[in-house]
Parts: sequence; structure tokens; C-alpha cells
Amino acid sequence: MIDIDKIRADTPAAARQTYLHNAGAALMPTPVVAAMKGHIDLESEIGGYAAADRQSERLEAVYGSVARLLNAAPDEIALTENATVAWQMAFYALPFQRGDRILTAEAEYAANYVAFLQVAKRTGAVIDVVPSDASGELDVEALERMIDKRVKLIAITWVPTNGGLVNPAASIGRIARTHGIPYLLDACQAVGQMPVDVETIGCDMLSATGRKFLRGPRGTGFLYVRRPLLQQLEPPIIDHFAAPWVARNEYRLRDDARRFETWENNYTARLGLGVAVDYALAIGLGPIEERCRMLAGRLRNGIASIGGITLRDLGRSPGAIVSFTLEGHDAYAIVAGAAKAGITIGASDPSSTLIDAELRALPPVVRASPHYYNTEAEIDRLIDHIARLTPR
Repeated sequence: MIDIDKIRADTPAAARQTYLHNAGAALMPTPVVAAMKGHIDLESEIGGYAAADRQSERLEAVYGSVARLLNAAPDEIALTENATVAWQMAFYALPFQRGDRILTAEAEYAANYVAFLQVAKRTGAVIDVVPSDASGELDVEALERMIDKRVKLIAITWVPTNGGLVNPAASIGRIARTHGIPYLLDACQAVGQMPVDVETIGCDMLSATGRKFLRGPRGTGFLYVRRPLLQQLEPPIIDHFAAPWVARNEYRLRDDARRFETWENNYTARLGLGVAVDYALAIGLGPIEERCRMLAGRLRNGIASIGGITLRDLGRSPGAIVSFTLEGHDAYAIVAGAAKAGITIGASDPSSTLIDAELRALPPVVRASPHYYNTEAEIDRLIDHIARLTPR
């Protein structure tokens, strides 16, 4: 059971505002902040090199923490500056030729899709979008029908940036493994919100960020690459950390996932990420998911009862991202008005999930994303605020 009083004590900013923007950047708990401040102080006293040397055991332990979070091995983990870099290092390491097919979902995130477009432009590869089923989830039967020998990658976003959708990641993984197709999973909005087990999911590569539901610092991310695939991939960019220079005309890639890293890193942020992962693991991802879904469900039900509201969420079992529009009100104006009332929420533009937005004729939507440290009273506060925007 989650000790909400202790967790809120570890989140002092939660007492000063109703913070429901965890799909953007969550509030860091005090142990994360303390670890980062402590390392900055250490760097100011003895310099960055010596500070990293002194904290080498803690820095090395971050790989183990992330591995435990994902049910992976530490040598399958790379730490990166953000989730986009993690995803790109995996994607651009894959070879594509003319006619090769990339299968993705309707709600794929813009950063990923523009990379597909670039590779298609460069190589002649083809992007095929798997249709959604009646619930809005990726249609796994349609995916199965679309498989042929030309499919070289299945790449989807597990929990898209808006819409509450949770795509059937494990079902997709079973298809990918059956056909021996590499499977790249963007887990940015899933990690920290729900259990993530790469063995159960069956993905070959997974990218995620620290700043969202993990409650870590900005400027952190990580990449998982399954060991058998790892040995087949050469990163698109290397330095002498990823690939030591062993002779005048020779370099040798590292044997582990750190071949996707570079030598220089923000060690302060890495330490914060490690503490954030350990903090989530100590609470338990099962209880975290249960509470997130409870709070999001309460918000959906309350919002849905307000006249003029259109819920924009999809899927059989939506996660902790609640998207909606209010007739006659601009989404960004709603966000600004809520901020004046001490409530932090966000908005999502159609350009972030262009295909989904076109298919559903979505305008900018309000995005509220509760987390386990939120209270039922905070959910009700947002519902009441939105209700006051409608005519009486």
C-alpha cells in the first residue's frame, strides 16, 4: 500500500499547487533533488572528474537500477541525454534498403515519425501504418496480416502523448518474435506509471525518459537493447568510449549497450535518475499503476459529467493521461486559466500525433496526467475548476 503522506512529504511542491502535468515533467521527490545537489556541491569543491571518480560505485549502480526496473541485464542498458537520443541511437543503427517496410501505429509520436520519413527519403524504405481497432488500440490482427518478408522493423509508442491510450505492447511483441522482426518500443509515458517487463513484452529495444512518470530530472533517458540484437548493431555515432581506438586503423565496439553512449555525461543528472528509479521500485510499480488508474478514472468520470466536454481518450483500459476539449474554449487558454488557479495541467497539439489527429479531427486538447502522489481532493479540484468554465 502506498504511504501517501510520506510521499507527499517527499514532494513539498505538491502542498503549494495541484500538479497534474506528470506526462510532461513530474515533480521530483526530495531524495532525487538531494542527490543532485550533493553532487553539484561535490563538483564545486573537487572538480567534475574527481567527483565522478568518488561517486563511481553509485554511478555504476544506476545501470543495475534501470535493469531491475525493466527486468533486463545491466549490460543491456545505455544511459542517454534523453529518450529521443535513446530511440534515435537504436533506430538509426538498423540497416534499411529500398522496399524495406517499417510498421508503426496511428498514434505514433512526431519525433519518431519524422525519423521514419528521413530514413524513407534516404533509403527508399516504406512506412506502413497499422490501423487501429474499434477501441483505438493498434489492431494486432491487422498487424499480423501486414507481416511479410519486407518488414524490417515494428516500432510503436506504447502510451502515446495524449488520448490515454495504452497500446497492446506484449501482443505486438509476440507477433514480432514469431516472425523474427526487430521491435522498438517507445515507453516514455509508460515507464514509472506501470510495470515494464521487457521479457513479457518481447521488445528488442526500448527507450524512455527520466523526467515524466519516473519523477527524475530532465536531460536523462535510457535505452534497452536485447543482448542478441545488441551484437549486430553498430551505432550511427560513436566515440572512443563507445568504440575504443585499438590500432591506427581500427576501433572495437564495446560488447555492452554502452556502445550507444558517449564519453561525456551529466553525472549529476544520472545520479538523480538512479535515485528516481530506486524510489519508484521501493514503492512498487504495481501499486503505482493501480493508484494512477484510480485517479485518472476519477478524473475521467468527473470531467465527462460536465456539459460541453468531449473526452478524447482511447483504448480498453486507458492510462493516467486524460485528454479532453471543452466546447467554445481553447485548450491553451484552459491551461493558462488553471495555472492562475494553482492547478498545473498541459495541452497537446495535433502536430505531436499528426496521423491520429487527422483521423479523429482533433484540435489541441487539454492533457491532465495525475500520478500516485496526487490526492482525490486534487482531482476534484480540477473537475470543479473545469465545471466553472461552463454556462450555468
